[in-house]
Amino acid sequence: MIPMPAATGPTFDVMRPADWAGGVIFASPHSGRDYPDWFLAESVLDPHVLRSSEDAFVDRLIAPAVAAGAVTLTARVPRCVVDLNRGADELDPAAIEGTPSRRTDPRIQSGLGVIPRVVAQGRAIRRGKLSAAEAQRRIGALWRPYHAALESLMAEAVARHGRAVLIDVHSMPREALLHLQAPPPEIVLGDRNGASADPAVSEAVHRALADAGFRVRRNSPFAGAHVAATYGRPLRGRHVVQVEIDRSLYMDEGALRPHAGFDELAARLEGVIAWIARLPLDGTGLPLAAE
Repeated sequence: MIPMPAATGPTFDVMRPADWAGGVIFASPHSGRDYPDWFLAESVLDPHVLRSSEDAFVDRLIAPAVAAGAVTLTARVPRCVVDLNRGADELDPAAIEGTPSRRTDPRIQSGLGVIPRVVAQGRAIRRGKLSAAEAQRRIGALWRPYHAALESLMAEAVARHGRAVLIDVHSMPREALLHLQAPPPEIVLGDRNGASADPAVSEAVHRALADAGFRVRRNSPFAGAHVAATYGRPLRGRHVVQVEIDRSLYMDEGALRPHAGFDELAARLEGVIAWIARLPLDGTGLPLAAE
């Protein structure tokens, strides 16, 4: 197994507005596409196949948030190298040596732990297992800096604005929606069934998207994973809403490139993002309904 070099570059980017209007953060933990040479050398898959796990171009879709008055946090490290929406302890016994076999959640069993074993369609990334020491080194160098930055931003938002609203943005493959009753949703919001955000916050995000013409579904088939579970503490003024966007709306999933619908989708989302970035408050610190 080819080890990771001791020194690595930044794993994320933080962009701040001139005026952080209301403690809103837009994040994209799965759109990273800086594939390290050491990772490409150890993988049995070609780079195009490795990219099938990316939430490709989501960082571009949320970029207008900065001009609108929100902070953005976007990953550079690819999801198949380390998954920033998993806990550091979500280790796959089939991928990491010395990891005790125990009942784990279905994502880990399917190879999607914090250090993934597979990419889309269950294709194995590497032969053999990583040592426990190497796994921890990668988590320390690539996973922990992102989460330290996210925790710092959430704390700063609460200190400055009395609340933090994290919009954690992802994309979903079209095939994940085919089993749903037609017409399928274009966007799925997840707040862990009310556990990661006050219902008023989730409803405000839902209404803004619906008013922009999107078909929106809540908490099914995606309710939120590690980020929502860890950082969503509504009673402490910390709200997390996960947003999953149907990839077929803006990209050719096979070719992994934007298609003709990208600019139209981006324009529709820009208006929604601008409204959420300055989420208006009522007297209790919760959002007013979208107009």
